[in-house]
Amino acid sequence: MDNGAVISTTSLPLEQVGALLLALDDPARLWPLLLDLMSRHLPCDACALLRHDGRSDGGRAGVGLLVPLATRGLSPDTLGRRFELGEHPRLQAIAEADGGPLRFPAGCELPDPYDGLIPDLSQRLHVHDCVGAPLSVDGRSWGVLTLDALNEGRFDGWDGAIAAWAQLTADLATAVERRAAEDAAMAADGGTALRILDDPPQGLDFAPVGSSPAMAALLAEVDSVAASDLVVLVLGETGVGKELVARRLHSRSPRAAGALVHVNCAALPDALVESELFGHMRGAFSGAVADRRGKFELADGGTLFLDEVGELPLAAQAKMLRALQNGEIQRVGSDRHITVDVRVIAATNRDLAAEVREGRFRADVYHRLSVYPLRVPPLRDRGTDILRLAGLFLERNRARLGLRNLRLSSAAERRMLAYPWPGNVRELEHAIGRGAIRARVARPPDGGVLTLTPADLGLEVGEGSAVATTAQRPRPPEPPDLPELPLRDAVEDLERRMIREHLARHDGNWAQAARSLGLDRSNLFRLARRLGLRE
Repeated sequence: MDNGAVISTTSLPLEQVGALLLALDDPARLWPLLLDLMSRHLPCDACALLRHDGRSDGGRAGVGLLVPLATRGLSPDTLGRRFELGEHPRLQAIAEADGGPLRFPAGCELPDPYDGLIPDLSQRLHVHDCVGAPLSVDGRSWGVLTLDALNEGRFDGWDGAIAAWAQLTADLATAVERRAAEDAAMAADGGTALRILDDPPQGLDFAPVGSSPAMAALLAEVDSVAASDLVVLVLGETGVGKELVARRLHSRSPRAAGALVHVNCAALPDALVESELFGHMRGAFSGAVADRRGKFELADGGTLFLDEVGELPLAAQAKMLRALQNGEIQRVGSDRHITVDVRVIAATNRDLAAEVREGRFRADVYHRLSVYPLRVPPLRDRGTDILRLAGLFLERNRARLGLRNLRLSSAAERRMLAYPWPGNVRELEHAIGRGAIRARVARPPDGGVLTLTPADLGLEVGEGSAVATTAQRPRPPEPPDLPELPLRDAVEDLERRMIREHLARHDGNWAQAARSLGLDRSNLFRLARRLGLRE
């Protein structure tokens, strides 16, 4: 059924409209279409459907977070925000209301959670009409529906219609939840893989969400492969959220009750890699004062996440091959083999196939790790998901700075969509955090509402933005004079300077310096010793 077919049925009774919507079998389409129909039938300028976060104290009304599932008439970043009930008294009053929809009187002193979130409306919502309805599923608080009109008295005489639409929303939520429970039971009984029908982002710590085709395809693939035990290699640029993809793979897998053990391979000293991964016996080396389990053993029955796996030295790769092949490990200093039941997820921002060709990564280990590769798209390919993620970080900083609302100007939204974001989601998070502090220092909030501009975010023309013109870019520096040295000495002098510069840039971290120089860590050590930079 296409969207147009659903929308064209607005003259049908609500029961038939609900049946047609539920036939979509996809809440990602159901909830936006429901609000489309609602906004056509009711005199509202904005409406939103919010669900209690699954971890919000068991879903008890008035407690925890509300997560937007769909909105109409609000800025795009609203979908990325998380509304803490304790910080939004209107939403808390709606969630705790008994007996149906709750209408707030004109001029209500309670702050509106959507102040600053209605596009092209610069002033605060001093006087307007606001109605909200609590939604329950099987007697349990599920979420809230909110309706806002910019003119006082707009909802006069609409009480019955609003209550009917709220009841339809609750009925649809009940049907969706029951269907999801049936699918979960089927999966537990060995049926088809669990199909998540309605699973909004869980709290503030899970970022790989979005409605763009690129992210929708990735998340569908993640949920599909999560039910298997295949080794997954998560690929992508720095800052795209590879660790969050690994967490989702684990949480949606049959191993979710087991441990998810994280290993940052780039931070492992060469001398301790084997001990960290496989464990050691007392007395195996100086400082081994007791037996110690390695990360493979700690992850037994669960998932082992090898982050930055491209940084592992070749020697460690060879010793890891048996564990990947047969699940067998051997502690340092022991002759006994231990069998572990571990699902491995690895992540890297390197091109491991190229690393294999260059001899910096073992081909056999690469093929064992890349059984099922998943590529996380860069932020610049996610379209308006940028604004949705911005909403997540705006809400974090709003709470941290004690503001009524923190929002983006329309110019800032346009600039963010045009910027290439080489640092991806991490760069976006830092830009909004810096911008909020800059803006608050530069100008006082207007009624507790602070609006960020391109200048606050550091995205003005000439500050690295994609819209900078060629004429505004700095001219390349003139080439330096060649040193008066024999070629061999000049090359060694340049190598020394480059190694020192990259070490200083990475605070003395040899692994990171090797990565930025395009060298294997062990090769960098040998070069540094030859140049007298390392004992």
